[in-house]
Amino acid sequence: MVRRLAADFGVRDRRVLAAMGRVPRHRFVRPHLRAQAYSVHALPIGEAQTISQPAVVARMSELLKVGSEHSVLEIGTGSGYQTAILAELARRVFSLEIVPSLAQAAIRRIRELGYDNVKIQVFDGTCGWSDAAPFDRILVTAGAPALPEPLVEQLAPRGRLVIPEGERTAQRLVVYDQRAKSVHRRVGEAVAFVPLVGKHGWNAENGS
Repeated sequence: MVRRLAADFGVRDRRVLAAMGRVPRHRFVRPHLRAQAYSVHALPIGEAQTISQPAVVARMSELLKVGSEHSVLEIGTGSGYQTAILAELARRVFSLEIVPSLAQAAIRRIRELGYDNVKIQVFDGTCGWSDAAPFDRILVTAGAPALPEPLVEQLAPRGRLVIPEGERTAQRLVVYDQRAKSVHRRVGEAVAFVPLVGKHGWNAENGS
């Protein structure tokens, strides 16, 4: 899988590739899907959610440019796989998941794998985690109609945020860089994530 990320998908960040090689992806998928864990596909994890395809996880991690000194906020824990990759790269990871059953399963996996620099809570990720802010890096792992304002407020000076923005079923990766007097926005490649549900995201009930 790691060789394919470099050769076929153009991932160049050595720290990201090394992290992808260390995290056992099969531990984050359902038992009957473990034979497919290292394929290029996204896979269902329950609750109408998915574990993103490895190339997308690697690309978003690469765009985030996480340093070993950084405090990272992840919005959308899901299975915990991206969380584990971030834990390999950062000093500290805070992750929010709105679905309790997914959060509980992710906490168990993260503990079993020995990541002691991760804290996961059940909460509306679109509101961020104000008690632990500011964050050097913020990663949103669900598709948003627009950037939630609380996340901008919780981004540290010179911080970076990566988020899929667009329609409910199709988005583009957007990188935000916090600068002295403004936030710089750069739009990247097309992606397709599950919707970011919450106060500052999509409405779970009516799809708006």
